[in-house]
Amino acid sequence: MEGLNRGVILLGIVFALISLAYRGFLSHKENQRIHTILESLLQIESVTKPLSENPKIAVGFGACRDVFIDGIELFRRAGINSTADSEPVHHHYIKNCDELLETFLYFFQHGAAGERFVSDEELFTNLVAKSKLFSQEETTWALGGNAPVMASRFAMEGGNVILGATMSSNLKSILNEDLSVKVVGKTLLEDDIHIILEYKKGAEFGSLTSKRANRFIIHSDYSNSYIESLSDFIEYIQSFSPDLIVIGGLQMMDNFPFKTGERVAILQRLGDFLKSLNNVKVHFEMASFSEESLIEELIKYIIPYCDSLGMNEQELPNLESALTSGEVTLLSEAYPRVATVLDRMSVVWRHLKLRAARVSRIHVHTLAYQAIMYRDDEWKNTPAAAAKASLTAHRHVCNCTDVDLSATRVLMDESFSSSMEQIAAPRVHLDPENPVSCWTQQDLYNICVSPVLVCTKVVRTGGGGDNVSSAALRMQI
Repeated sequence: MEGLNRGVILLGIVFALISLAYRGFLSHKENQRIHTILESLLQIESVTKPLSENPKIAVGFGACRDVFIDGIELFRRAGINSTADSEPVHHHYIKNCDELLETFLYFFQHGAAGERFVSDEELFTNLVAKSKLFSQEETTWALGGNAPVMASRFAMEGGNVILGATMSSNLKSILNEDLSVKVVGKTLLEDDIHIILEYKKGAEFGSLTSKRANRFIIHSDYSNSYIESLSDFIEYIQSFSPDLIVIGGLQMMDNFPFKTGERVAILQRLGDFLKSLNNVKVHFEMASFSEESLIEELIKYIIPYCDSLGMNEQELPNLESALTSGEVTLLSEAYPRVATVLDRMSVVWRHLKLRAARVSRIHVHTLAYQAIMYRDDEWKNTPAAAAKASLTAHRHVCNCTDVDLSATRVLMDESFSSSMEQIAAPRVHLDPENPVSCWTQQDLYNICVSPVLVCTKVVRTGGGGDNVSSAALRMQI
């Protein structure tokens, strides 16, 4: 019996060693695959040059100071605690402390990004004050707002950039510490502050656990909601003659307490300006919108006059739903399949074309991959744009220049269907030596898909989409 037991133990040890060796083999094989994908993406990035060495790019609107902070820790220090009785509830805007907690939990449980206006100025001021008590190691204060982040990236990539925004002299100096960006708009005495409540994958808050790393943004911003720099921006562009105009930051209008007709008047004026442009490409960067009437107004006054749209995996189904049913979709899959995203992009494309929109490019940036749908007679260098976007995603989130393979995963499937809706849709295989897959779809448009080298040592989540979208566009202007 003793010999039998010894034999069983030895057999168990052998199986354990084989298992470890096999896992090591698989790990080595995966590391080799990731290394090959990285080298291939870097090769595409290095050999493909942007269409213009120093293009003129005009970016609007708005600016602020962002404070990046651990959202759960800020709540704890502010006495906002999640208990077993705390319920995730969505609110279009936040009127008090309870609604702040409920809305945060609503997005946190799904690992989804969100942004909401806080009408309770005392509550928001208190949270800003608490944020300032955190140490330098615990927080990061930075230039914020979609437009300044995108303008900075364009300038970093060699663009001649103007920014339509109102900001303080101090914020202007921060913007131009390393980069030259011309700010068009009045100077403020004090900047608006936006709080970026970040959390990591697997973070626990009360009884909930986050599915992925993400952020929830809150603000009590009035100046940016009115796009106070619009007049100066339009006037300056007449002499600047840009090659590309980028519109972002319009989510600041979402559920903001405008007087009747104020918001429509602003959007109409911006839309009329975009409509009047000749031979200038216009890109609109989507954001987190929850107000149905605002999305309807954007579809009516802004989106028809944009050549390019940028959005993430949550904003895409929101726009699709608004176009097809007039309703808002607040949440969606955190890790959508490629085919699902491509089908949704196709629906958006078709519906916009039915409305005689100018769209000829849609870029969806997800955690796992970049997908660009485009007309090749309008947009060149798209494979390189997709590769650049993938690399920029890693560099931004890891806050690094060189991609660290030890902090990298590839989440995109090794093969994927090009459509869930088409019968017998062809499958596309990820070739590590040629990782950007491109093809023509029904002679209507072209598609390029690139895997993202996902950063596993997350340093920052805010501003990722803005950096990725700008880096891709820079390759095509």
